[in-house]
Amino acid sequence: MNLELDDVALFLRVVELGTLSAAARERDAPVSQVTRALARLEANCGVRLLNRSTHGLSLTDEGDTFLAHGRRLLDTAAELGSELTGKLAGPSGWVRISTSPLLAQMVIAPSLGALYERHPQLHIDINADDRIADMAREGIDIAIRTGTPASDTVVARQIGDYARTLYAAPAYLARFGTPRHPDDLQHHRLLAYSVSPTLNRWPLADTPRGKNLPELLVHGHTRTDNSAVMLSLVQHGVGIARLMDLLARPLVRTGELVPLLEDHLASPRVPIYAVMPQQRQRLPKIRACIDHWTEWLAGMAPR
Repeated sequence: MNLELDDVALFLRVVELGTLSAAARERDAPVSQVTRALARLEANCGVRLLNRSTHGLSLTDEGDTFLAHGRRLLDTAAELGSELTGKLAGPSGWVRISTSPLLAQMVIAPSLGALYERHPQLHIDINADDRIADMAREGIDIAIRTGTPASDTVVARQIGDYARTLYAAPAYLARFGTPRHPDDLQHHRLLAYSVSPTLNRWPLADTPRGKNLPELLVHGHTRTDNSAVMLSLVQHGVGIARLMDLLARPLVRTGELVPLLEDHLASPRVPIYAVMPQQRQRLPKIRACIDHWTEWLAGMAPR
């Protein structure tokens, strides 16, 4: 078969996006050009890869087989190109990452200057969203996630960890007072998440009063579905929230936030992972980014 790699790549994106028009918009090309490329690919393969109907597109059995081999073919080509150019000029090219808005703002953005100084041929495309991205459909190279990844189709490398602590702004404490014990929190304005209910369960540590309740369930005076908004609410004195110490500690050093009840609430460490498609983990540009963010997060760890 005389296959064009660009035709193979286009076929994969059509399958991932679900329509010819979506793939055409992504390439800023007419739909007719996408149609001709798929026809050329099917002619070279000698089989029909996609069924087209008024209800949409579906893979044929041959198309499903070609999809798996096509992914491996493109990954091998990308790895070869990256290895060859990487040995000559260092890691290069675009790396598309997915992370939460807060990690993007507080970790990724501040780290890019040093990353580009070390690897000037790299380019980072940041997809900042609290939801978990579909890595294949959205073309994500690295997803930075907390907790343990559940999928067995990806490779995860731990690049750091964090704990959660209660924080409030000095202005809030000046107005409402400083809680000295978890019992005092019932008189305060607590901030909660409208999604991820596990984040609204604040684990309690042993206390001198012997009140060893396993956790405090927080319903919230104010709620949000966004971690970056949660940090902003605390900074503006709206209430008390349980935040990642990795992100809050720098604001403690500048006097913008105050940690609370550190001896009374448990702070188990939670791992931070860089999650990658299995075929892309060896690419020099991927390794360069992950190594850099591992070092950066180690430097941000509380001392």
